[in-house]
Amino acid sequence: MSMRVGLVGNGHWARVTHAAGLNREPAVELSGIWGRDQAKTAALAAELGVTGYDAVDQMFAEVDAVAFSVPPQVQAELALRAARAGKHLLLEKPIAVSVAEANRLAEAVAEAGVASVVFFTARFDAGQRQWLEQIAGRSDWDGAAGLWLGSAFAAGSPFDTPWRHDKGGLWDVGPHALAILTGALGKIVEITARPGRRDLVHLIMRHESGVSSSYAVSIDTPEAASEVSLTVWGPAGRSLMPRSPADASHALATAARELAAAAQKPAPSHPCDVRLGSSVVRLLAEAERQLG
Repeated sequence: MSMRVGLVGNGHWARVTHAAGLNREPAVELSGIWGRDQAKTAALAAELGVTGYDAVDQMFAEVDAVAFSVPPQVQAELALRAARAGKHLLLEKPIAVSVAEANRLAEAVAEAGVASVVFFTARFDAGQRQWLEQIAGRSDWDGAAGLWLGSAFAAGSPFDTPWRHDKGGLWDVGPHALAILTGALGKIVEITARPGRRDLVHLIMRHESGVSSSYAVSIDTPEAASEVSLTVWGPAGRSLMPRSPADASHALATAARELAAAAQKPAPSHPCDVRLGSSVVRLLAEAERQLG
C-alpha cells in the first residue's frame, strides 16, 4: 500500500517539483494539499485531482506523511506539529532558520520515531549521487572548491520571494553546498565565512578527515554569471561534479521513495534526514554570526 502524503504549499516549486515528483513515485500517493492562500490551494488541488484542505491539522489527520514546500520559518513550525502528530516528514532545506527551531524539530522527530528526509536536491539526483559516491569512496582527496551563483531576483524568476531577500544565498543555496560537501568529503567540523558584494558569501570548511573545502554562494548574481559547480582534487587528478538536470521532480520522487522505505524501519534513518538538516542549520548560523 502506498504511503499517503499531504503537501504543504501551493507555489511554483510545490507544483513543478513536489507534486510532480510525488505523482511520479508509485511508493507514495499525493492525497491532499494545504496552503495559506485557500484560492490557490483549491486551484492546484483541482488541477491535480486531490483534496484541497482548509485546515492543515485536518490534512495531517488523514495522511501518513507530509511534504513541505514553504518558506523555512513556516516549515519549522508546521513540521513540528506534523512530527508530534506522528507523521513522516519530507522537508525542504533549510529545515529552519535558527538552531533552536532545528533542534526542536530534530528532537520531535526522534521522540515520535518518524522517518524524515531533507530534499537536498543533488543528494537525490541520479548522476550527482553516483559522482558523490565515487568521491566519497576515496580518502586521498586534498580539497574541493565550488561556485553556487544563482539569479533568484532576475525579472520573472519564480524564486524572487521575501524570505530569500531576507536571508540571501547563504540560507537558500548554502544548504545545498554544505550537503554536497558532506556527502563528498565527510562531516564538516568548522566553517569560516567572509562577505562579498551583494549577498555573496565565501565559505571555507574543515572536514573531520582534515580536508578543507570552499564554496562561494549567492542568489543575487547577474544571469550571465550564474554557475553551479564543484571540483575536487588530489593525487589522482581533478573531478568535476556533473550538472544537475533542469527538472528536479525526478530527484524529489527518489526522496519520496526513500522516505517511504525509511518509514518501514523499526528505527527510521536516512543519510539526509533531519539530523543532517539540523547540522547544516548550525553551520549556517555560525557563518551568519561571523558575517555580523
